[in-house]
Amino acid sequence: MNKLKIVSLSILVVFLYGCASGARFGNMAYTESTGMKYDKALKNDVGLSTVKGGEKTNPLWTPEISNEAFKKAVEMSLSSQGLLSKNGRYRLKVKLAEVDQPLFGLDLTVTTHVNYMLIDTKTNKVVFNDMIVSPYTAAVGDAFLAVKRLRLANEGSAKKNIGDLLKKLSSLKISTGEVHLAN
Repeated sequence: MNKLKIVSLSILVVFLYGCASGARFGNMAYTESTGMKYDKALKNDVGLSTVKGGEKTNPLWTPEISNEAFKKAVEMSLSSQGLLSKNGRYRLKVKLAEVDQPLFGLDLTVTTHVNYMLIDTKTNKVVFNDMIVSPYTAAVGDAFLAVKRLRLANEGSAKKNIGDLLKKLSSLKISTGEVHLAN
């Protein structure tokens, strides 16, 4: 009898709230033309090495951001800004440290905490190492189903996070032997 109740409740929850689907890389990619300018040392010279910390989505639970989807989103974003290279001098390591999601609510705010580390492969020195924290809220008007709103909030937070990375990279000045963020 208890199994029947659990199965019935599970079916009801799926019917009312829908199945969870993972964040889509195309919705996380930051491809807007922003007019940001990057140091010429970075142009077509940034490769993506690793993306860690993501999770695969369990359709019966909550939407998540997978490593594969986030990696594709970062690659699309770097490419759209003219930075991506397969064998670039600089290597970007990405770690999704935390994706803070609410369990319930009307307007759902997700906050991504992502550590980005840019390494000069010729000198093996860390050029940039920063934890970027970016919140994004998906409102009831964005999607009626909570599970879809949560996916949209995941995607929006990830996109904002990647956009914040690009802004920081645009202020990165690399000169002979000296690296700093422009003020």
